[in-house]
Amino acid sequence: MAFDTRLLTGVGVLAAVTEAGNFARAAEMLGLTPSGVSRAVARLEARVGVRLFDRNPREVSLTEEGRRFHAQVMPLLAGLDEAAAEAAGAAAVVRGRLRVSVDPWFARMVLAATLQQFLVRYPLLSVDLFTSNYREEMMAVRFGPPDGSSLIVRKLLETPILTVAAPAYLKRHGQPRSPYDLAHHEALRFRDPQTGLPFPWEFHRGGELVEVKMSSRLVLDDPSVAVSACVAGQGVFQSLAVGLAPFLARGELVRILPDWSEELYPLYAYQPSRHLPPAKVRAFLDFIQEIAAGL
Repeated sequence: MAFDTRLLTGVGVLAAVTEAGNFARAAEMLGLTPSGVSRAVARLEARVGVRLFDRNPREVSLTEEGRRFHAQVMPLLAGLDEAAAEAAGAAAVVRGRLRVSVDPWFARMVLAATLQQFLVRYPLLSVDLFTSNYREEMMAVRFGPPDGSSLIVRKLLETPILTVAAPAYLKRHGQPRSPYDLAHHEALRFRDPQTGLPFPWEFHRGGELVEVKMSSRLVLDDPSVAVSACVAGQGVFQSLAVGLAPFLARGELVRILPDWSEELYPLYAYQPSRHLPPAKVRAFLDFIQEIAAGL
């Protein structure tokens, strides 16, 4: 059966509409009319047999089926783009647009302050940075053990898990002397984005592991918010060591039970499963590895 070239055109339009948020802006990006974009989307929906976008007068958004289709075809579209660049002799040039999803904590506490170095190093490259706790089928940087993703995984670092509190909180409630003392303290819990459940509180020392059932009235899905609440004296928090140094140096937070902080948590980079990743992906991975090595 001959390849339907309209399918490829429709996928390109799908990508533009997803990025632009509506048909009019996508039409400007593609040099088409809004009605032309609308017809291309309608043909693609008819071809795949599902509705890909929810539409309203101001914007459009991907349906659940559309999100799955988009996640599957974007690596293929990137592959075509790279193949064209390679054919033009530009495979080794770091250029174009890089879409990457980064863990919010790492993005705010580490990456944001160093991104300018990356952009100066590669002046022909632009970056679309998405901060999300959820893994997607795209270039990503995530804390936690790798899952069954089809992406290629590279470990960047392992960071200790620290237990911290504000001096004002400890003045009111006292300094814990053992992990079991924390059962009587108020905890700020962080929710595991993969399970939706709060992370268990574990303490590791010399091969010994103690899990403490913590009392908590506040569960959060953004650790940077939890750190702010901890600095305000609202409770005890278990946090990745990455990014905490400024709070500890200023005395806004104090480590609790430092002898029980031997647990390590990994940071991984994920990339589309391709034999030869684009130069821009290789450059970003190398840059992340570089700054991770300095933490």
